[in-house]
Amino acid sequence: MAVIGKIRKHSVLLIVVIGVALAAFVLGDFATGNRRQQTFYVGNVSGQDITITDFNRKFEENLEATRRQTQNERIPQEEISRIRENTWNQLIQELIMNKEYENLGIVITPEELFDMVQGPNPHFAIIQNFTNPETGQYDRELVVRYLQNLDQMPQVNKDQWMVFERFLKEDRLRTKYQNLIIKGYYIPTAFAKLSYEEKNDKVSGELVGVRYSTVADSLIKLTDKDYKAYYDRNKVSFERQESRDIEYVVFDVVPSQRDMDAAERLVKGLMQEFAATENIAGFVNVNSDQRYDSTWFGRTDVPVVMEKDLFEAEIGSVHGPYFDNGAYQIARLVDVTFRPDSMRASHILIAYEGSMRSEAKRTKDEAKAKADSILSVIRRTPSKMGDLAKTLSDDPSAAQNNGDLDWFRDGQMVPQFNQFVLDNKSGTIGMVETDFGYHVIQVTGKKDPAKKIRAAIITYQVTPSTLTYQEVFANASRFATESKSRERFDATIESMGLSKRIGNALRTTTNTIAGMQNARQVVRWAFDNKTKVDDVSTIFDLDNMYVIATLTKIQEKGIPPLDEVKEMIEPQVKNLKKGEYLVERMKPYASDLGQLATAFNTEVSNITSVTFESRNLAGFGNEPIALGELFALRPAAHSKPFAGSNSAFVVKMTDITKSAERSNYDAIRNELTSTFDQQIKNNVAYRAIEKASKIEDNRLIFF
Repeated sequence: MAVIGKIRKHSVLLIVVIGVALAAFVLGDFATGNRRQQTFYVGNVSGQDITITDFNRKFEENLEATRRQTQNERIPQEEISRIRENTWNQLIQELIMNKEYENLGIVITPEELFDMVQGPNPHFAIIQNFTNPETGQYDRELVVRYLQNLDQMPQVNKDQWMVFERFLKEDRLRTKYQNLIIKGYYIPTAFAKLSYEEKNDKVSGELVGVRYSTVADSLIKLTDKDYKAYYDRNKVSFERQESRDIEYVVFDVVPSQRDMDAAERLVKGLMQEFAATENIAGFVNVNSDQRYDSTWFGRTDVPVVMEKDLFEAEIGSVHGPYFDNGAYQIARLVDVTFRPDSMRASHILIAYEGSMRSEAKRTKDEAKAKADSILSVIRRTPSKMGDLAKTLSDDPSAAQNNGDLDWFRDGQMVPQFNQFVLDNKSGTIGMVETDFGYHVIQVTGKKDPAKKIRAAIITYQVTPSTLTYQEVFANASRFATESKSRERFDATIESMGLSKRIGNALRTTTNTIAGMQNARQVVRWAFDNKTKVDDVSTIFDLDNMYVIATLTKIQEKGIPPLDEVKEMIEPQVKNLKKGEYLVERMKPYASDLGQLATAFNTEVSNITSVTFESRNLAGFGNEPIALGELFALRPAAHSKPFAGSNSAFVVKMTDITKSAERSNYDAIRNELTSTFDQQIKNNVAYRAIEKASKIEDNRLIFF
């Protein structure tokens, strides 16, 4: 209702904005001859299209799953963006992997699916959802009974079972695919031995290192040839994604002092009627932006500004107005009592299909029967609460806390659960039903009672009025009128005393820009083919703000030309030249480390027991070339001067301690195999295929 009210308040302004936007859209199509080719494909993966219909179907499925899990119909915009991104990734993975399965002949037959659900070795998800509370073991009869009753269940239950069944198939296909790769991997004994030696052979030696930072830049002359040589060798590392840079100004629509005064007068005008009404909850629900809350509050539960008034007031008295968190509030003390501030309990949750945040497949009757069985066991033997909670509870935290919820504040738990613990003394065991399912509860502790109040609070969030919107829009329009070019954009910012903001490296999937929660309009404008560098946008009407932007940089996907990265690679090119310079200067002294150290005003450093797998040299950081040179030497031999990452070196091996020979290398082989297995199970194979796939992303057209 609050949203509809705001729309009505600003209806005239809204009609103007929509009219201008619609006219611009229609005239734009005439002017361009509608050159943009219409597409119904959100993307394409190696020739396989993702239609907008398929994408939206999957997105709605994921959105609905989130609503069920959170029990919240209103999903924040940020979460919706995340779900949309996850949907895209899911569809990409499905297309890529289904093609892989087809090429390899990996399938799930009806017989195999039946075996996964009802066979002697069912899928782990079946075992998890169909466990007998008496035995703690998987019960096939529960599965059979559930499937027999499925036709009589609501459609939502049938849909959930289909999703669950699809999960079983996808998980088994993925397992088969991963096993094919894992079983094809073999570590020869020679490789296992080499890995063992790289970890355990230890070398000691000496070195002289001269850091590049000791060479003045004036001694180094860089040529275009030097830059090009480095660029050509490292070209792949410069590859980048498509992006845009913008500068923008924001005109925030915030309540004016006029709006604040009007809001204060409004809530003051309610105080007399609020004090007289007998229907307190109804009065609050009609006049407040937040519904009546009958919770019992402790001193720390109410806003600081009203704590003293309410906890020392008489029942029925009205106080305020208070201003807190952008809203005016008035409060009426409804009742006073003494209740425990904190309580403690253990529980076992038995969820059923359709209960809050539940993925269980049992019916409500089956859940109650299971909870009754557990209650009987706990009443006979209370000491079993922890063990049964760990194995049977549908509360995920029970695996770590054995069902012990520790101390919780009065009102922290759902009402039925909270009331049971409040009404019963420590040691009481019982069962209640909540939106989450059936809870077998054991009360384990209660703190001394403390003063609590029940307060009715009317909250009026101060929002900008239509006049305020019009004034801010007028300022934004003036800026837009005077900023038809990049130069005028900067000049107008200065003349109007505004703050310029910068949004760099925007991607086609960017959803938020500093100061803008829902920035998709701005992003789509920045990536539009008709938008050029230095163009200035029209006014974007976003959530409680108007935004005007200018495009400052276009970065296309691919490897940039040398000129664009020249400044960035200059330090590395200098180091290469400094390395060459030092190597030549070090050659006359290379046979004697002492003379070399003296000549370059440094010292001989000792290297003690380093392995080939070492990453760093003490005092010099990451120098893999130096480690390689050291291990390539024989005892008492020294290297020629060479250039490392940040220093030029001469190294000398003084001793090598070989690792002890092993009778077999099975343990090393198993360790390497286990590491590989884990990488495969972490989807490394899919990521490699995804990187090699040609993926066309058209989401920018639709979202």
